[in-house]
Amino acid sequence: MAGTVTVPGSSVPSTPLLKDELDIVIPTIRNLDFLEMWRPFFQPYHLIIVQDGDPTKTIKVPEGFDYELYNRNDINRILGPKASCISFKDSACRCFGYMVSKKKYIYTIDDDCFVAKDPTGKDINALEQHIKNIMSPSTPFFFNTLYDPYREGADFVRGYPFSLREGTHTAVSHGLWLNIPDYDAPTQLVKPKERNERYVDAVMTIPKGTLFPMCGMNLCFDRDLIGPAMYFGLMGDGQPIGRYDDMWAGWCVKVICDHLSLGVKTGLPYIWHSKASNPFVNLRKEYKGIFWQEDIIPFFQNVTIPKDCDTVQKCYLYLSGEVKEKLGKIDPYFVKLADAMVTWIEAWDELNPATPAAENGKAK
Repeated sequence: MAGTVTVPGSSVPSTPLLKDELDIVIPTIRNLDFLEMWRPFFQPYHLIIVQDGDPTKTIKVPEGFDYELYNRNDINRILGPKASCISFKDSACRCFGYMVSKKKYIYTIDDDCFVAKDPTGKDINALEQHIKNIMSPSTPFFFNTLYDPYREGADFVRGYPFSLREGTHTAVSHGLWLNIPDYDAPTQLVKPKERNERYVDAVMTIPKGTLFPMCGMNLCFDRDLIGPAMYFGLMGDGQPIGRYDDMWAGWCVKVICDHLSLGVKTGLPYIWHSKASNPFVNLRKEYKGIFWQEDIIPFFQNVTIPKDCDTVQKCYLYLSGEVKEKLGKIDPYFVKLADAMVTWIEAWDELNPATPAAENGKAK
């Protein structure tokens, strides 16, 4: 049973939701002082910290948190030769935490993200809102103009088919950010002082057939339903591209969710993104992706997964073959990425052997 945590303010539940069913995954290269601000919300949960960069560096975690910490040496030890699929010197390494978790749900956050406040000045419990999002159904097959009909004070509008009102399982809850927007380098350069101050009190299901730019800094997902597709690709050290790790995962996840009739929500909750990354460094990481995405997006828009692909793993392996065949013509990097996608699934299945009762990717 979940323990009791005494927290001032009515926005914080006294009994944490999903305390024993959710891991918080954090990639980092620095001491995790930011956790002090999140203590009222995160302390009851188990943390998986994936240390990027120099494995000999000591990462300090505030006292009182229950956590595991993995560095590159641990990744190499656990995965052996298959560790090649985990990025180095890039936040994409966070997906190793998804792989080693044994919980049903994952929440991942960056170490420069702080607690935001709602328009009344109250601290936002981002994790609580994500859990509400992911534990209520999604409506990907017909758009509801009052957004999420399962939120308090909302419902299905006139004309919404009754046959679709049961909705479908929600696999992903994608949260947003106040202060520093998640812009690409060219936009950062032309809008260096722009800050997001707009708080939109809305959650919506992204319609079937529609892609979206997934940001990994405030993200929750059902590991049982979509976990094997949450691979953040090959980025960072030794790769020709960076800052497309979460984008790549999001495109793969969305086409697989569409195929398996699973839902993806976006909107609330907000976090406070505190630090703008260097736009010139970002441009060096992104510039190939900025060109490549004009081919990558149509690829995902037009890919058709066969009906006999009835698990996330089967869908993902099919996508890897299509990536190699179609995107491999753009650059040899995509051949390497496609091979890494296969290695990722092999490693996932080794650490997470399927059981007849619970197989990844089949809605329960």
